[in-house]
Amino acid sequence: MAADADPIVARLLHSEEPSIRWRTLLGVLGVGPSDPAVVAAAAAIPGSERVRRLLSERLADGTLPFHPYNARWRGAHWVLVALAELGYPAGDDSLVPLREQALGWVLSPEYERRHIGRVRGRDLPTLHASIEGNLVWALPRLGLADERVDRLVARLLRAQWPDGGWNCDRRATGRVSSFGESLVPLRAVNAYARTAGDADTREAVRRAAELFLGRRLFRRRTDGSVIDRSFLQLHFPCYWHYDILFALTVLAEVGVIDDPRCGEALDALEAKRLPDGGFPAEAKFYRVSAARPGGGSSVVGWGPTSRRLPNEWVSCAALSALRAAGRRDCPRGQPS
Repeated sequence: MAADADPIVARLLHSEEPSIRWRTLLGVLGVGPSDPAVVAAAAAIPGSERVRRLLSERLADGTLPFHPYNARWRGAHWVLVALAELGYPAGDDSLVPLREQALGWVLSPEYERRHIGRVRGRDLPTLHASIEGNLVWALPRLGLADERVDRLVARLLRAQWPDGGWNCDRRATGRVSSFGESLVPLRAVNAYARTAGDADTREAVRRAAELFLGRRLFRRRTDGSVIDRSFLQLHFPCYWHYDILFALTVLAEVGVIDDPRCGEALDALEAKRLPDGGFPAEAKFYRVSAARPGGGSSVVGWGPTSRRLPNEWVSCAALSALRAAGRRDCPRGQPS
């Protein structure tokens, strides 16, 4: 089967967005990272309009004039995560000021005082673990990791709950972790374990994956009901939020997407495929605005949000997840 025999794959390969071409080659077609087509797509990413806009608000010193995290989705934390998602090549020293903003805050006494605690009346740590998780995942991909990433991983491991996840709610019952606070740390610790991890980090990955697998990615263990209907909607990007596509993406990275307990979520994903072969973004967690950040404003959009229109980012992620699960006969090798 030729790579361009599938209309949706052909469209993704000819997208104006180099990150889509890059993600399609790697995730949908399984082309190796050293392939000339992948290298060419990656080389075009820094010059793309989306990257230019993400970095357009930097000051002369390379920083952004906003809180690194609370300025959603335009602070240094979020820009670094977006660049990593886009496949921005590693080794750009001009991003160092953004790294310093993001790490300076998350490792500050203020952060520890306000965001690290314990569940009231219980000996359980609380942590906004998606914050640490996003940086642990993004900084190495951008070639910006240093020993402070190790410190964040250690913080994550200390805060992991007995059920394998994480939670930031000091009023929690302590019985079940938060899906929204646990998926990003799973992704991060898994990436760390693959390069610098030890037995403890690998065990943390196994336990965190089980949190989602044990609930078939979206169902309660108690009665099998859907935990949250929004989990079944498709979004891009998720930032720190949870949906089944983001979960399948992460579980594919962990290497457990072939677990039978992913089957129902994969069925739900396949059922959303549009007649043209693409997948929609059914909802979004951002609004595009040129005004100062607040309320989830973004300087970039991520394609149409509609149940009837395909979204390139969602389509690429969905096809990649289905391929990883063995549900799609995607070709390998050099695309035509």
